[in-house]
Amino acid sequence: MNPILNISCYKFVSLPDAQALRELLLARAVAAQLKGTILLAGEGINFFLAGAADAVLGFVAALREDARFADLEPKESWSAQVPFRKMLVKVKREIIRMDHPTIEPGRGRAPSVDAPTLRRWLAQGHDDAGRPVVTLDTRNDFEVDAGTFDGAIDWRITKFTEFPPALREHKAELAGKTVVSFCTGGIRCEKAAILMREEGVEHVYQLEGGILKYFEQTDGGHYHGGCFVFDERRVLETDLSANAQNAMDK
Repeated sequence: MNPILNISCYKFVSLPDAQALRELLLARAVAAQLKGTILLAGEGINFFLAGAADAVLGFVAALREDARFADLEPKESWSAQVPFRKMLVKVKREIIRMDHPTIEPGRGRAPSVDAPTLRRWLAQGHDDAGRPVVTLDTRNDFEVDAGTFDGAIDWRITKFTEFPPALREHKAELAGKTVVSFCTGGIRCEKAAILMREEGVEHVYQLEGGILKYFEQTDGGHYHGGCFVFDERRVLETDLSANAQNAMDK
């Protein structure tokens, strides 16, 4: 078994003390010899970490002692080596930049659909109400090119701030359908689903846990290719292993 535990997780929750948290979490991560990135903002936390399993799990356990993070459920994968070179903790305006200040997921989420349910909907071609189901990829174009759901809607955005105008341009195409927004781990598709509801798209869900959770909880059916990740592994296969070609390219 590969010895390095990789985790990714986010939560939208009010963090007025983001700057103080930065110092605390950086000290903890360095002490645990972890590497990766933690992003903090007034709207929440988003992190990608790797290291020895005990150290990673201990870091998460300490985070959960803060009531705001008690329900964190990181997505896990394993690798032979740590795929990050540094340990960075940054305070930013948004943990995922959309430049749409009325979208505040911490105040209420859009409805979500879990991975097994989406797998079943895609197999049967409709949701439980009989509406046709479409998947909407909210990632950047180069991420989509590494792999996506069969027939997914792809507006070829190059950064997430382009999603709102793209939605307004194409919104009519979504009428009468159940739209499931998805992304790597859930953070983009959560904001996207809230915006779509705000813009009047009636039947919208976010894929709970994103592509990584879909790989973890299903056989990866109805998905082709891999999932681009922002670390040295670059692309994960549906079994959450690193793409073999990437390993040869290093």
